[in-house]
Amino acid sequence: MKRIRITLDPAGDYAPPLYGRLAGGAPYLEQARIVNWNVAAPPTAFLLWIRGDYQRFETELEASTNVDEYELLPITDRECHCFFEGAVADAARLLFENFTQGSLITVPPVECNDDGSNTFSIIGTGSDIQRAVEGVPNGVEVTVEAVGGKTVAPDSAVGRLSRRQRETVKTALEVGYYEVPRDATTEVLARELDCATATAAEHLQKAESKLIRALFDV
Repeated sequence: MKRIRITLDPAGDYAPPLYGRLAGGAPYLEQARIVNWNVAAPPTAFLLWIRGDYQRFETELEASTNVDEYELLPITDRECHCFFEGAVADAARLLFENFTQGSLITVPPVECNDDGSNTFSIIGTGSDIQRAVEGVPNGVEVTVEAVGGKTVAPDSAVGRLSRRQRETVKTALEVGYYEVPRDATTEVLARELDCATATAAEHLQKAESKLIRALFDV
């Protein structure tokens, strides 16, 4: 059996509206993961883990015309599990199903990255994995992050970061943001990344949070 870790960057019908909120579209959410799912037949069901102001996310669930039923299961005042089911476009459902064919097992959780992409691991025969990667529709960008490894989880703390977060931290190192004394500000970093200062700061904050949590295995 083989293992790969991939990142998908869905758009349009391949990315349901609520997914967009989980993957960077809601600043009040710090981190989101898809813990489990059932896309075998409508209605589609998901179990999420969320960190952030999840009460505000509940408001969006209530307002969504695509959500038939939901329940929030608080863990702390900043973390919860969220179950919901409802309708998603056939394209989005088939994209998930693409990674359940033949011998394939998709290993949860699916990390919802704040650049709109998502990252997860797949286990299966080499031919089934290749068929699934090649079967990703043209409207969805796919990147193979790693092949093999000793575990089904990311093999390093850096493996938990989205591509945009890795790029931000790498650029911060290059411009001297982490030097002592500091050689560059977030404004300098933002210019290098060609984004707003607040966006650069947010990418750094989320990346640093993931790295610290990975070091302490939380």
